[in-house]
Amino acid sequence: MNTIEQQLWDYIDGNLNDSSKKAIEEKIESNAEIKSQYEELLKLNLVFNELDLDEPSMSFNRNVMESVALAPAPVAMKTKVDKKIIYSISGFFLVSLLAILGYVFYNVNFKMPQFHFKANLDFNVEKYITPTAIYAFLFADLVIGLIFLDQFLRKKVTQK
Repeated sequence: MNTIEQQLWDYIDGNLNDSSKKAIEEKIESNAEIKSQYEELLKLNLVFNELDLDEPSMSFNRNVMESVALAPAPVAMKTKVDKKIIYSISGFFLVSLLAILGYVFYNVNFKMPQFHFKANLDFNVEKYITPTAIYAFLFADLVIGLIFLDQFLRKKVTQK
């Protein structure tokens, strides 16, 4: 539906304000094509007004609701898959993986290069392990232990 047709319908229905109404009236008077379209829409509106609307019977709603209530509720379909199929598919993939792994091990060359690793493990232990570090470590262990004990006791209380 184009905009002029929509404007004509709004004019026929009386949904326009005064300025829009005057603009449409001027368009109808000045343009013959719009005037013929307006007359056709007026005739169509008269035909629509003459039609009688069919109303459902008073018990229509009740009848529909009763028929819905009598219909059986849909049940979810439960399909059962044979476990032999699942086992055969998983067995096929397992045998395939083992065959590929066997092929790889058969064709691999197990020669490892010689690594010469020399590490200097000569460091001053007293420099890193101080009484303050030991106390901080013991304090952190104590806090973690108390948290564990709290969770353990709370679990026992909720079980009772």
